[in-house]
Amino acid sequence: MRAEVRAFVIEQLSDMNYDVDGIDDDATLGPAGVDLESLALADLAVRVEDQYGLTFAEEESEQLALMTVGEFTTMVANRVARTRNDRS
Repeated sequence: MRAEVRAFVIEQLSDMNYDVDGIDDDATLGPAGVDLESLALADLAVRVEDQYGLTFAEEESEQLALMTVGEFTTMVANRVARTRNDRS
């Protein structure tokens, strides 16, 4: 699941016109990494929410900017797994 989420995130970043060449799991989503500004980060979060049926709390937006790509994809994959387990 994590690999699927990571591929989706990278695809969305590319779709949002970010240079995804060389982005690894250690790149932060915010400054000094992918360099997503708050609107772009919100856009990415909405795309992930729509794709995987998740919801991010408003308070999480600042935390997301500090996360690495790896941390973000792991968090999303874990939430998706919990959601699917809850439905079973």
